Amino acid sequence: MSNDLDPRLTPGQRFGRELARARKNANLTQAALGRRLGCSPSLVAHIEKGDRTPKPDLAARCDQIFATGEFFTRLCRNITAPIGPGWFIRWTDEIEPHARVLRSWDPLHIPGLLQTRAYAEAIFRGGLFESERDIEEKVEARIRRQIILRRDRPPDLLLLMDEGVLRRPIGGPSVMVEQLESLLTVPGCPHVTMQVVPCDSSCTTGLMSAFTIAELPDGPTAVSVDSALRAVVTTDHEDVSLIWRCYDKLRIEALRPSSSLEIIEKALDEWKQQT
Repeated sequence: MSNDLDPRLTPGQRFGRELARARKNANLTQAALGRRLGCSPSLVAHIEKGDRTPKPDLAARCDQIFATGEFFTRLCRNITAPIGPGWFIRWTDEIEPHARVLRSWDPLHIPGLLQTRAYAEAIFRGGLFESERDIEEKVEARIRRQIILRRDRPPDLLLLMDEGVLRRPIGGPSVMVEQLESLLTVPGCPHVTMQVVPCDSSCTTGLMSAFTIAELPDGPTAVSVDSALRAVVTTDHEDVSLIWRCYDKLRIEALRPSSSLEIIEKALDEWKQQT
């Protein structure tokens, strides 16, 4: 409904802000909306402030009143979702699944949408102060994201990765063999384009962080930029333009898809020799 993706907002505050926006756009007072929802005006006020958690049936009625599909239902689900901080939930639930085109760059890892379970587990297991439950939940969350690749109309994926990613020993040789063999199946997916930026490239653009650009069919382009603390999700025009320029520079340096596959095959042979 809006492009308000301020990562400082909690999911509850986001729900409240969107509810207030929809109510005002419909020229409804809190009392009038309360009557339609079957609740008190004070409850509407508390929800809009982010002080009270809306129940799923109230969120569903909001979608009916404002004709917003499942927008408020998804926001409500995010409030109690057990996996991931708010920014991650909003990206994977509200942006990535609805994107028409996803463009990404990763200087450190295989792109998340193409990771095998063992590779993803090795990444999270290498994190600091992670319990077994945390690791399992994060791996499951990453694997669930990949369902968008199996939709009837999947998004177009334009993925860039640094050549060093292919040789970084995540999980050991056997994990890398499985992961690179999986990458070699990508050419069979017409909606996926994968390109490698060679190690001898002099381009330093993008070495600081990974990022993803999401083009939405009915909303502003959004970007997610990784940092050591958390990802930043924004639709700010200047920020999006900057990330687009980074992507364009990296794309110029990248090998053609066919040449990228040759690099992956070479790296795979090297890992097989170590198993």
